[in-house]
Amino acid sequence: MPIYEYRPSEKGCSYCTRGFDTLQKMSDAPITCCPRCGNGVRRVISRFSACTVETADSPSLENKLQDYESQGMWSHAAELADKSGLQDRAMDDYKKAGYNF
Repeated sequence: MPIYEYRPSEKGCSYCTRGFDTLQKMSDAPITCCPRCGNGVRRVISRFSACTVETADSPSLENKLQDYESQGMWSHAAELADKSGLQDRAMDDYKKAGYNF
């Protein structure tokens, strides 16, 4: 279920003036009144973000690693490999970048 954000249509109480969010089904009608003071409220479009995770078997990850390595950007390749769970490859790239472990 999505979380919807509401703001007052006019001046309202301290609760709705700051704005509030509520968990609703997509099929539910929008809330029209503040649950505390009864003032009119409207639903607003909120910012959202999406998270994508690249796994070790992702073709785009392999392409990025190969690109960094072909350009001699060993520390970039090592950091990316390390974050992706490819510790052996990360260690090799760190050594090529001049780090001693």
